[in-house]
Amino acid sequence: MSVINVSYENFNEIKNSNKTILLDFYADWCGHCRVIAPTIEQIADENPNYIIGKINVDNEPELAQSFEVSSIPLLVVIKDGKITNQSVGAKTKQQILDMIED
Repeated sequence: MSVINVSYENFNEIKNSNKTILLDFYADWCGHCRVIAPTIEQIADENPNYIIGKINVDNEPELAQSFEVSSIPLLVVIKDGKITNQSVGAKTKQQILDMIED
């Protein structure tokens, strides 16, 4: 499964999924965001059992505000509608997978 571009309009549909969700809050101008982007894509391609979504904080300020995003990249894991893990900054593939599976 590929990465889903998450917007205010499709967020509730994604949030209500029974799959584990990883949200990547990013901006096009953010260097660390660009560094982890290929890793996020790879995780999405290799793990169809997860929903992997990207949220551009510049385009979706309402979502960024609802998650109280103050630094990016912000990775948020949601299971059963609840945030179970989150982390700011660039991470390795294994660190991201550990966040999801924790």
